[in-house]
Amino acid sequence: MTERQYAIDHSPFDAFRSPEIQVQVATTSWQKQRYFALRREVFAREQKILPHQEQDADDFRAIAIIALASNCGMSDDVVGAVRIYPVTDATSHEQLWFGGRLCVAASYRRYRSIGKGLINEAVCRAKALGGTRFLANVQRQNEAYFQALHWHTVEYLTVAGRPHARMQADLSAYPLLARGA
Repeated sequence: MTERQYAIDHSPFDAFRSPEIQVQVATTSWQKQRYFALRREVFAREQKILPHQEQDADDFRAIAIIALASNCGMSDDVVGAVRIYPVTDATSHEQLWFGGRLCVAASYRRYRSIGKGLINEAVCRAKALGGTRFLANVQRQNEAYFQALHWHTVEYLTVAGRPHARMQADLSAYPLLARGA
């Protein structure tokens, strides 16, 4: 009888990341719960920004857009989030929209262009809803990332005690979503 030997690898496994990512509007209760949980994780716990005010009045009118990770065709976690909402500007006739609270779960950053997918969906959806101008307050360290996605800086400001750039999307660089999307 031959003795069997097994190789044991003591190195840790990398965190599992689903190869199936879908960006869409959050529609179910669990998706919305995970959307807010991810925002709390990234902004309040990880970045120590907005620990007591991560949710605000804009969430009542915002459209929550999420990146869903799926396994075997079943969605099982929210790994990215952003919100968009219209802003009434009585001085102009523009249909102004704001985007904000863009975040991606730590284990999914720099994976499958999730941030880019969320930004694309946010801008395209606002445009499809009649938006003629789209702005976001972006943390300064992310300014170049947004510039590469056809955004330009309008002004610099401080938000929650941190330097931000107010940026505007070039809407002509984003396609119009099909009706019913």
